[in-house]
Amino acid sequence: MTSLEVSASSDKSEWQSINWKAIEQNVLKLQMHIAKAIREGKQGKVKALQWLLTHSKSAKLLAVRRVSQNKGKRTAGIDGIIWNSDVQKLAAVNQLSRKGYKAKPLRRIYIPKKNGKLRLNHPEFIGD
Repeated sequence: MTSLEVSASSDKSEWQSINWKAIEQNVLKLQMHIAKAIREGKQGKVKALQWLLTHSKSAKLLAVRRVSQNKGKRTAGIDGIIWNSDVQKLAAVNQLSRKGYKAKPLRRIYIPKKNGKLRLNHPEFIGD
């Protein structure tokens, strides 16, 4: 991220002064390079570009912005945290990391059928 994209005056005004158009263009450019490498069958380049995208400050900023401005922004996720303020959003960007992440096991719900067997029901598909 360059100094043009974010001014370093304070945490509160820093989020407000981000050049979102430049951030979106940067992420889109990386995504287009990934798509092109896939079409050309260059798997090594795809993997390298995906690593760049997932570790880029621009992608993290855009991810936090999308989550904090979508329809469910007032609903906490699995961690129970809601990002209301600009300071919290910037802290979330800095905390985004793949290190130490471990997915929780899928919760399975079995519903009895008429014939006595059980049907597997995944709660994430029914809006649990």
